Amino acid sequence: VLVRKRRSVYPTQDRIKSRPAKKLFKQHKRTLRPNLQPGTILILLAGPHKGKRVVLLKQLWSGLLLVTGPFLINACPLRRIHQRYVIATQTRIDISDVKLPENINDEYFRREKKKRPKKEEGDIFSTKKETYKVSDQRKADQKVVDKQIIAAIKKNADRKMLFTYLASMFGLRSSQYPHRMQF
Repeated sequence: VLVRKRRSVYPTQDRIKSRPAKKLFKQHKRTLRPNLQPGTILILLAGPHKGKRVVLLKQLWSGLLLVTGPFLINACPLRRIHQRYVIATQTRIDISDVKLPENINDEYFRREKKKRPKKEEGDIFSTKKETYKVSDQRKADQKVVDKQIIAAIKKNADRKMLFTYLASMFGLRSSQYPHRMQF
């Protein structure tokens, strides 16, 4: 025996339920590993500069780390990288008096989306892909940051060792295991 009588008409579509809005990922709190402090020397694990030792400058709003080579020492420019792809070493440089330009933020590193021109039949193969050119603004900012970082390294007692340390690449040889190493 049915307790409740069945409905005679069923809807063809489900009702849309209004749910409370979830917090966007953009607004999440960005946490930083405790060993990642500004001035720490990091080893990059991914990207075109993998294996290079770089200096951590700060954490950007998006949670990515802002690092630099300096470019004069190991040709690694100002870059953003996720903290998953770095190993923090115990070596630190005092960069408390380094002043970064105000314009260096997440927007500074975004790629410009260019509108594609409408293709005509004749120029399908004749057009070449545009290669990336570094802007004059980036070059100027790199010089400003490099000058300050190198000055901070020169203030250090073992500056000669630091210059060679930053210039050398990280790599594993036989019988070297990263899980047994102390960085």
